[in-house]
Amino acid sequence: MRDNPMLFEARDVRCTVPSPDGERTIFTGLSFSIAAGEIVDLVGPSGSGKSSLLTAFAQLNPHANGVLILDGRDANGFTPQQWRREVAYLPQKPILPGATVADAIRLPFMLTVRSDDDGDAGDAASSSFGNNETRSVTGARRRGLFRLSRLFRSNEAMARDLLPDDRIRATLDAMGCEDIDLTRPPHDLSGGQAARVSLARTLLTNPRVLLADEVDAGLDDENADKVATIMESAAAQGMAIVRIRHRPPDGRASRIATLSDGQLTWKDGDRA
Repeated sequence: MRDNPMLFEARDVRCTVPSPDGERTIFTGLSFSIAAGEIVDLVGPSGSGKSSLLTAFAQLNPHANGVLILDGRDANGFTPQQWRREVAYLPQKPILPGATVADAIRLPFMLTVRSDDDGDAGDAASSSFGNNETRSVTGARRRGLFRLSRLFRSNEAMARDLLPDDRIRATLDAMGCEDIDLTRPPHDLSGGQAARVSLARTLLTNPRVLLADEVDAGLDDENADKVATIMESAAAQGMAIVRIRHRPPDGRASRIATLSDGQLTWKDGDRA
């Protein structure tokens, strides 16, 4: 264990999945911790449960449970949405909804709806429900949808203010994505480009813990190194990063955890 105070801790983590022969335990009783500013590489054979462990940390794995603590606060003190903003899981296969690359990257900002506005919209949709006339109910629903539509447009404008094009452009360029136009449809991206766009989106939301599931898979060595450099910069600013990797050590990780046969073993990384 490290002397530094731990930002994120997991204790007694267990994952059991259904199988044709009954439940199968992937791992049980695992403990893990990482300090702010630290990069930990999670390695191990395929099928050992590395992705299952990261999704357990992000509270995205319905087959897993355990005690999760962020900065001394139990996960039960967070809503699922709050937890996933702070402990962000970046999947190996990116999902990029939106008409353009810029839209896909801004999506988390556009979906941030202030609770008071959300409540107002809900009130608009329900204010006439005491009236027995169908047309009044329908009208209330239409007014509610209009308010929600207007609210979304407002959030879209706010997202552009919070995350202007030049900031998105600078982040993508640093990842070797100078050739990706911000107006390009996400479905036209190659697998490697989509992975880097997904990483840019996650980093720009500034989570406290980033759980990166083999995001450098499919990248050539040069671009994988650019992605690693971006993560190293984020860690230097206090982000804790866990990376699932199958590449040789790149000198960025301070520690390496190997998951095999349901057990975690640790060694110091070869930090340059």
